[in-house]
Amino acid sequence: MRLSRRALLAATTAATAASVSSPASAAPRPPRLRTGFERLSADGYALLDGQKVGIVTNPTGVTRDVRHMVDVMHADDRVNLTAVFGPEHGFRGTAQAGGSEGRYDDPATGLPVYDTYLKSGRPLADVFTASGVDTVVFDIQDAGARFYTYIWTLYDCMEAAQLTGKRFVVLDRPNPVTGRAALGPVLHEEFATFVGRRPIAQAHGMTVAELALLFNGEFLDTPVPLETVRMTGWKRSDFYDASGLPWVPPSPNMPTPDTALVYAGTCLFEGTNLSEGRGTTRPFELLGADGVDGRWAAAVNGLGLPGVRFREAYFAPTFSKFQGKTIGGVQLHVHDRAAFDPVRTGIALLVTAKRTWSGFAWRADNWIDKLTGSTQVRTMIDAGADTDEVVAGWQRELAAFRRVRKEYLLYR
Repeated sequence: MRLSRRALLAATTAATAASVSSPASAAPRPPRLRTGFERLSADGYALLDGQKVGIVTNPTGVTRDVRHMVDVMHADDRVNLTAVFGPEHGFRGTAQAGGSEGRYDDPATGLPVYDTYLKSGRPLADVFTASGVDTVVFDIQDAGARFYTYIWTLYDCMEAAQLTGKRFVVLDRPNPVTGRAALGPVLHEEFATFVGRRPIAQAHGMTVAELALLFNGEFLDTPVPLETVRMTGWKRSDFYDASGLPWVPPSPNMPTPDTALVYAGTCLFEGTNLSEGRGTTRPFELLGADGVDGRWAAAVNGLGLPGVRFREAYFAPTFSKFQGKTIGGVQLHVHDRAAFDPVRTGIALLVTAKRTWSGFAWRADNWIDKLTGSTQVRTMIDAGADTDEVVAGWQRELAAFRRVRKEYLLYR
């Protein structure tokens, strides 16, 4: 049966009106995931009532509509926010790797901003004392790797809060690369630095609130008065895009969640004379050096690593290693996130780089040992070990860490 134009228009209008008035389309569905800050603010900041509050945060401390939580809290009479503490790269994120913003008054709020970078123990405790706060709140987006320094800012701030008798509150956010499993070598205590204070796995598979519980239970000599505000709606298998949250780069060289996906493995190239892609638009996804050619991509593709392929690539970093020089290397293309193992992939890339490029060298200060947590990876690769042999070398210690880690998981 054919409808007249008038009947067709009437039917279309009725269908449109029905869809507009439908309860399902009248209001957006609430987000499945709620961050620690979203839950804290929805509760009227009751957890912080009567307290002078200082917050450790950076540009990632934003609401779902990308307002900074410091601006939101400063404008809310229900919370007495009196200080901000900035980590590496600074509170507003203006500093490059290895830098911070120093002590200043925030132009937007007038709040004093204190610098925590490279401070720990008593010097950091003195900063908390000078600020006059009663409670220190932590809310920073992590990247899921042991050598990403914000988790050690968390550890140092917990220790300093304990020394000064401050309450400590951690507002949880997702691990962007899931919380399914811990991967990679475990730090040996004698290699402790700001890229790894305590013996955890290279890819820890935890949220910051879970890490805070682990730090408090396993590593602080005296526990700090700690409270965590957990997320709701987060599953351990979730990658960041499942959260519905905006991605704000936690540091200048972590521009996208794709960067975080590979970072726990490819950051190891900071310990070599190859570029880890700093100074490009795809840091840690592009790797290379002067004189590297297509043999590297062919060799690592030949291993059949799950979830990832490697493209022969040429690029010219605008800063850092090989600044302004066109170099050869590889670009990682992850096609199956669930199957991809970033740490094993990082080791495979190191092994094949050394075998296919005669110019390969470790950094003279053996920084690779600080990143991997011991001499084992470097010495095994130098001795000719293949990827499977290197990975097998840390399994016993990893299994022990996984048993400890399990006790502190908030999300099942």
